Amino acid sequence: MTAFVGAQLAESWTPAQLTGSESGSVPGIGDLYVSHDNKTYRFVRYLAGAGAIAAVAGSAVGFYAPAGVSTGVTNDVTSDVSDTVGALAGVLVGAPASGGYCWIQVGGAVTLTPALVSGADGNALALSTTTDGTLRVAAAVTDAIGAVAIDASAKIVMLNCPR
Repeated sequence: MTAFVGAQLAESWTPAQLTGSESGSVPGIGDLYVSHDNKTYRFVRYLAGAGAIAAVAGSAVGFYAPAGVSTGVTNDVTSDVSDTVGALAGVLVGAPASGGYCWIQVGGAVTLTPALVSGADGNALALSTTTDGTLRVAAAVTDAIGAVAIDASAKIVMLNCPR
């Protein structure tokens, strides 16, 4: 993990920037950043998935698992729920192109762009398996809980995703 002060959270980077002349100024894949207000962010690669789902800031992402089959990779994420195993990785801060690198928020309070599929204040939430980029109530014991609804009508949730 790289130690640094400040982060360009809404920025996105191309694969060439991670290896080219700018590589010294780009975070490392998997790096964590904790902000002054105790929100935690993780540096990952965004993939559009089979449904070619464009990245939208404020949308939930899951760990990339082509056709729902995990490859064990935890630094690739997507909003395409058909290419996840339903495990919430975090919420996009920026909107990178597919194959681009960006920060996702993994801890702390965040306001989502899309509304919750279901849920009320205080409900445990999981990645929706039917609607790309959003969350739903975690109803089964097998659901991977990654957030809690703080104010469901305002789309404010408290994240606690895997680091």
